[in-house]
Amino acid sequence: MTMKEAMHARHTVRKYTDKPLPADIIKLLNARIEDNNRAHNLAINLNTNDDSAFNALIKLILAKGVKNYFVLAGPDASGLDERLGYCSADLMLYAQTLGLNTWWVGGTYNRKKLNASAGENRVIGIVAVGYGASQGTAHKSKKAEEIAVYEGEAPDWFDKGVEAVLLAPSALNKQAFHIQGKDGKVKITCDNGHFSGADLGLAKYHFELGAGTANFQWDEK
Repeated sequence: MTMKEAMHARHTVRKYTDKPLPADIIKLLNARIEDNNRAHNLAINLNTNDDSAFNALIKLILAKGVKNYFVLAGPDASGLDERLGYCSADLMLYAQTLGLNTWWVGGTYNRKKLNASAGENRVIGIVAVGYGASQGTAHKSKKAEEIAVYEGEAPDWFDKGVEAVLLAPSALNKQAFHIQGKDGKVKITCDNGHFSGADLGLAKYHFELGAGTANFQWDEK
């Protein structure tokens, strides 16, 4: 499975089987984490065989069987949330290519435990990963014209990029994205409050994957 295929196949999965992650899969995931940490100055790590990411009530009603998860953390600096969102998208899709399922969690995880274990790094959320009890279902999605506009005739790569963004997870499933394109440049903004940085990173990764980085430039103004 390619990363693009994984982007279409990936859906949020909140319930997992007891099947443990094999050693070779853990090795591949840790190598991918190391690449992301090195490239983006982050401190993401993978916790395995650990069911303490959620409190007892959440585990009972929502997060069943979660024993493996990425901790999204890094040195508290400008752009941290966006970089973690971007890299978490890479890790989720890579996990999907390995036959795993994922769930991006920003609000219901055990903050006290993970913040204490993060040391000087700041944690913004976790991504549950493992063998899902199901493959999940597609989330309710906005239409492309609700979130995107291109000045002039939109090129094919822009449309594909927008389609990819609509496949991305977003905090509270709000899809609070605004995508503008003009003269081969693209700007994405997000107005989702506390999660806007992470959502922006998630959206940018998906747009790049869908559109192809050779076809456009980011407008950072």
